[in-house]
Amino acid sequence: MKALVATFFILMATTTPAQDSRGLGVVTAQTRQEFASTICEFSNLELPPDLRIYAAGGYAGKERNFQIDQSGHAATQFDVVVNNPKQPVALLLGAYEPTIWNISWTKETKIVAVLVSGYHRQVIAGLEPGIASLNSSYDNKGACGYFYVDKAQNTALNPMSRKLFKKPVDMVFPGNQSGKILIGEPLQTGTQLVTSVAVKPDSFRDQKAPLAGQAGIDDAVDKGFLRRATRADADAWVAALVASSPTPDTPPIAGQGRPKPESPGFSDAYVVRKKFAYPAGLYGANSVVFFIPTGIPTPTGNPGHSAIYDFNLLLCQGARC
Repeated sequence: MKALVATFFILMATTTPAQDSRGLGVVTAQTRQEFASTICEFSNLELPPDLRIYAAGGYAGKERNFQIDQSGHAATQFDVVVNNPKQPVALLLGAYEPTIWNISWTKETKIVAVLVSGYHRQVIAGLEPGIASLNSSYDNKGACGYFYVDKAQNTALNPMSRKLFKKPVDMVFPGNQSGKILIGEPLQTGTQLVTSVAVKPDSFRDQKAPLAGQAGIDDAVDKGFLRRATRADADAWVAALVASSPTPDTPPIAGQGRPKPESPGFSDAYVVRKKFAYPAGLYGANSVVFFIPTGIPTPTGNPGHSAIYDFNLLLCQGARC
C-alpha cells in the first residue's frame, strides 16, 4: 500500500498536457468556474451503455494559502487521478469547503462527464474543455442542489446519479486532507498521466483577497498591517482592565496582593497597526491572538477561532478567550 501511495505522489508530478484537436478553443478559469445550469442535466450527452459512475471527495482537500470565493475560508484542493481504461467514466465530485478539483487521467481512460458540488464554491482544473461538466453548489444555487462526499451514508449520491446517468453510483472513493484521490484501478509504476493546461488550479485565486492562514498573517506583518506582540502588550491589557474596573471587595493574598485578571498569551499574538482584513483560514491550529489598540478600527473579515483583545471595548472575543 505504501508503494502505491508513493507511486501516486510521483505520478501526480509527471502529468503531460492533454491535446485538444477538436477546435474547441481555450476555456478560462472564468468560463469553466461555474457552468451552473438552470436545469439539472447534461444536455445532448449520449450515455455509453457500459458507463461507470464514480463518486469522490470529502469535507475538504489539502488547504491552499489563498481564497477562491468570499466565504472567508481558505481554498482546498483535491488532485484526482482517474484510471479506468476498460469503461468510460462519469464523476460526481463533492466537498464542503471551497475546493479546486484538479483532474488527471491515464491515456486509456475516457471521462465523459463531471458534476462538482458542495457547500462553498467548487471549480474544475485540468479537465479537457470538451468534456461535459456541471457545477451545482449551495453558494451558486445550482439546479442540482448540493452534496459532498464522505465515508458515511452518502444518501444523496444514488438519486443524483440516477437523475443524470440513469443508474446508481458504482463506487465511492473518499478523500481527506492529503488532497490525493485515486479513482478506479491501482496505478502501475511508470504510468503516464494526462491533464489539460487550459485551466490551472492557481488561476482561480481571488486576487483581491489576502493570503490565507499563517501565510496571510506573515504577509500582513511584512506589509506593516500587523506586528508581533510582546509581553508588554499582554501586560497593557491587564493594566487596562484593572484601571477600568472598580477595586474588588476581596482581601489580598499573601505574597501576591489583590488578584489581577489573567494575562493573555502572546507567543502567537499580533498587534493590529492599521485598517486590516483578517486572512481566511484562521481555524484550529491556524488560529492566533490579535490585540486591537485604542483608536485602531476593528478589522474586517472572519477571524475564525482567533482571540480578539479589543482595547476599544475592553472585551475579548473569540473561541480562545
